[in-house]
Amino acid sequence: MDYRLYHAINEFVLDHDWLGRFLVGLENWAVPLLAVATFGLWLLARPGGDRKWKLASASALAAAALALIINQVIGQLWHRERPFASHPSAHVWGSRSHDPSFPSDHASAAYAIAFAVFLFDRVAGSTFLLAATLIGVGRVFIGAHYPADVLAGVLVGLGAALLVVRAGMPLLDRLVHLVERVTDPSVARFWRWSHRSAALRR
Repeated sequence: MDYRLYHAINEFVLDHDWLGRFLVGLENWAVPLLAVATFGLWLLARPGGDRKWKLASASALAAAALALIINQVIGQLWHRERPFASHPSAHVWGSRSHDPSFPSDHASAAYAIAFAVFLFDRVAGSTFLLAATLIGVGRVFIGAHYPADVLAGVLVGLGAALLVVRAGMPLLDRLVHLVERVTDPSVARFWRWSHRSAALRR
């Protein structure tokens, strides 16, 4: 079933090659942009004010790291070859990685970030979940993963986010406190600059 769905999608994209080329370009940009957006959440927290966005940013990054560690463990227990390695007729848009196919690292990290942000703010989290879905679906459409690899990535990402936010918050809170002592002076300058720019535009 997994391969049949993969094969059907692969044939569809092969018949619409522009879609494969578009999606591989989107994949190349989406992951770095998601990472930048995650770091950017830190800037939303006014120094000395509500720390929600700092905690969301730190939790998302920690959840992504945990998800990738979990994937390494799963990969050691069961090494599933990439679909193009098992099925030479499969077409791939972009590079051919030989890392384990199950679960998808891209999907796991993206969903870990998205679910962690969602646990702090549903509106922002929904935007991140949309981006994660584009990344995950794109991995199948460019031929890099089976659908089940991405679904497993969703579950790994969700589990990592819940574990970090529900169980790891005391440690993260202390870590954020240490980091903000370094970043707050620079972030405060950013806030002052943005307020001055807004005032000049009025």
